[in-house]
Amino acid sequence: MKPRRNFHPGDPVVYRATKFSAHPGPRAEDITPAEHGEHYSYLVDKYWLVEEVLPDGQLRLRTRRGKQHVLPADDPRLRRANWWERLIRRDRFPQPQQAPA
Repeated sequence: MKPRRNFHPGDPVVYRATKFSAHPGPRAEDITPAEHGEHYSYLVDKYWLVEEVLPDGQLRLRTRRGKQHVLPADDPRLRRANWWERLIRRDRFPQPQQAPA
């Protein structure tokens, strides 16, 4: 039985995105050249915040620039941020939004 991952609004999460380009950036990991070497595939960690847990079990996630993504909570590329990521990379996570007064 697979353990459930319970996420809550406000939880910082890390999403490992697959990217393709001719010039991988400095945060690129696991870089693999294409067959003819013109492009590369690689992984980049994205630092997001759980905005809402939807009734169907999916998560609404928010990026630092305000974009929103909806992903299943059991997506293998999504995980909770470690304590050291929350400390060292705190500037990469979006800030929690304040409730209107």
